[in-house]
Amino acid sequence: MALIDFSDVLKIDRCPFCNVDTPNLTKLSEHTTINSEGENKRIWRNYVCGRCGGVVLANAIAGKAAFVHQIFPSTDSVADDIPDKARAYLVQALESIHAPAGAIMLAASSVDAMLKAKKYNTGSLYSRIDQAAKDGIITKDMAIWAHQVRLEANDQRHADENADLPKEPEAKKCIDFAKALGQFMFVLPALVAQGLKDSKPQEVPTTT
Repeated sequence: MALIDFSDVLKIDRCPFCNVDTPNLTKLSEHTTINSEGENKRIWRNYVCGRCGGVVLANAIAGKAAFVHQIFPSTDSVADDIPDKARAYLVQALESIHAPAGAIMLAASSVDAMLKAKKYNTGSLYSRIDQAAKDGIITKDMAIWAHQVRLEANDQRHADENADLPKEPEAKKCIDFAKALGQFMFVLPALVAQGLKDSKPQEVPTTT
């Protein structure tokens, strides 16, 4: 984490709750704690977002209190293992969650780009989701969830008169799915591949 001043206004890029850019996070309260041995002295401050009212907790280590040590909750990030185009759509979805209809369409575009990165290029998004499930690229439950995201995005793209305008919780659910899909399809396989590469092969005992 880049150095952040531990001051009465917490200057971070985005609010971890509403994702607004350069949020106005002002200090509510301050507390100091130590552990059972009287050590590990830390200063804790609560900050409230002027837009959404979410409370962010930050701490600093005594003696190094000029800079933030930890922030809770951490801001959303998108793993580098997700392909560039899908990752760009997902980052934009996170950045526009305050505009839920647009965020939902961006999340669906990220799902679409992930499937294309796995060579599911032809046919409708509906058919490609189903084919990915049949091929074991995603689970059946993930396919059902993906269809829900697809339908949410369709409502916004086609301005369905019977569909209500989405709110931030609906957008967050779509974004959560796109993030989960990216973890399942790209991040976890990359972690497994790296783990296999880093692990030492064990000798297989010979049998007589």
